[in-house]
Amino acid sequence: MAEVKEKREQITVLFAGDSGDGMQLTGNQFTSTHALFGNDISTFPNFPAEIRAPQGTVNGVSGFQVKFGSSRIFTPGDAADVLVAMNAAALKANMHKLKKGGILIANTAGFDSKNLKLANCEDENPLESERLEDVMVYDVDITELTMAALEDSPLTKKEKLRTKNMFVLGFLFWMFNRSLESTENYIKEKFSKLPDVIDANVSVLKAGYNFGETSEAFTSRYQVEPASLEPGTYRSVMGNQGVAIGLIAAAKKAGLEMFYGSYPITPASDILHELAKHKNFSVRTFQAEDEIAAVTSAIGASFGGALGVTASSGPGIALKTEAIGLAIMLELPLVVVNVQRGGPSTGLPTKTEQADLLQAVYGRNGEAPIPVVAARSPEEAFEATYEAVRISVEHMTPVMLLSDGYIANGASPWKFPEASSLKPIKPLYAEKTEEEYMPYARDEKLVRKWAIPGTEGLEHRIGGLEKEELTGNVSYDPDNHEKMVKLRAEKIDKIADYIPEQEIDNGSDSGKVLILSWGSTYGAVKTAVEDLLKDDYDVGHAHLRYLNPMPRNLGEVLTKFDKVLVPEMNDGQLIHIIQSKYNKRCIPLNKIKGIPFTSAEIVESVKENYA
Repeated sequence: MAEVKEKREQITVLFAGDSGDGMQLTGNQFTSTHALFGNDISTFPNFPAEIRAPQGTVNGVSGFQVKFGSSRIFTPGDAADVLVAMNAAALKANMHKLKKGGILIANTAGFDSKNLKLANCEDENPLESERLEDVMVYDVDITELTMAALEDSPLTKKEKLRTKNMFVLGFLFWMFNRSLESTENYIKEKFSKLPDVIDANVSVLKAGYNFGETSEAFTSRYQVEPASLEPGTYRSVMGNQGVAIGLIAAAKKAGLEMFYGSYPITPASDILHELAKHKNFSVRTFQAEDEIAAVTSAIGASFGGALGVTASSGPGIALKTEAIGLAIMLELPLVVVNVQRGGPSTGLPTKTEQADLLQAVYGRNGEAPIPVVAARSPEEAFEATYEAVRISVEHMTPVMLLSDGYIANGASPWKFPEASSLKPIKPLYAEKTEEEYMPYARDEKLVRKWAIPGTEGLEHRIGGLEKEELTGNVSYDPDNHEKMVKLRAEKIDKIADYIPEQEIDNGSDSGKVLILSWGSTYGAVKTAVEDLLKDDYDVGHAHLRYLNPMPRNLGEVLTKFDKVLVPEMNDGQLIHIIQSKYNKRCIPLNKIKGIPFTSAEIVESVKENYA
């Protein structure tokens, strides 16, 4: 047995192979095991858009990157310490992500003449590339070893080959000194009705572990201790799961049933899948025939007194736009989740982007402002979602919650709260009085009360035509229209009085450079600022959760810094809003590649603009 020679604070592992090689499952099981051990974790699944991507090609490569450690982690890592490449295409696509001095584990069966041709590597085998001169390369015929472990199995050859990802997983568990128990339990539960499949997967998992134990080629293992996280009960959570759980918790706290109307779209579909599991919490889910039916069904649920929710990605949000305008006119609660992806049109369905901010803030006909809230990470998606529901219910307005593919599919440990610690959510219901009912009478927040259908004395007209002030009757009066437009806008602006003021996340609260982030850029910026502070750079970091209205003190925060750097996975959208609203010239840092920022890119930009 090899000796544990090296302790590490953090390790980044990248699994890469064909879509059929099970890299996503391997990554998820690797993640779950380290989460159970107590490591802090951040993941980045990256897979092709095609359901059956072309095997053996670079475009068909599926990857899963995970960073785990004994200290706080905010990104899945800039570069990999360990790369597992199941074939030539996987290595070709990811070779540049492997650190100097890193470890490459290559499945030699995936580098035969056929695979080299499919990867367009006939002239140069990537295993012989000069880029690997500073890398420790381990050539392992994972395919042959898998077949040998299943020599007596009744499964077909094709079925046996599907288990080779378990060999990889078992070997990596050996390398990082982790137990097989969690994955064995997963296999037994997943294939509970297929005993031969259970036996095969467990056998190959153990074969991978034992290969590390007995092979003379591998002389060291690595130890990463549990992280010192805040005491509490944790679970691993993906961003879409965090959104779903946040919706359920907020609905229960508000005393509302929840209705979720949706149409399947990547990368938002898993919210429906998660919510459908929780009917016991008075959650009703509806898979509609199209995006318009999905949002209008949710509006109908809100009119009936439930919490109406719908979700999509950018193209689907465009289809929902007219109906969102109806909810604005009716002044009803409605939560619209936009899990952003690369665009325009179908764009990059499985890749991440932040290009829907202007759509969220301005993308409706007429003067139709709504609050916009953005999640920053998988574990924070719960809080952002809960807050979006609170604003929607207490201010009687549609709210758009922005997530993206990076958050939706990524995972991290989440310390979930006690129900008693959650902020109250208080719907404001209309009640019958002796006076004539005025459906558009407003309180000090400019909020109209929620009139539940069937309540005697609360009959009133609804629809998308302009409302007369107070009565809600249809009105074409020009002065009334202007007044109602301004009232609806003022109501949204006043929400700034009921959200927290902007704080500095880390670093200086005044000085040379402020990095202003929103959404999923948070982790890369957080990590970059920590590195810059160690090198004595005068920098601060402010992260926006509330994008409309913005915190009332944000302008004051911006004036305290000489320069403001705004990194975004778009061509510069927040920066337009900031510069027009606060007349503060900002420095853009834009990336539109379908992949998130690395912390090194942020650091480099700060240094370039520091003088």
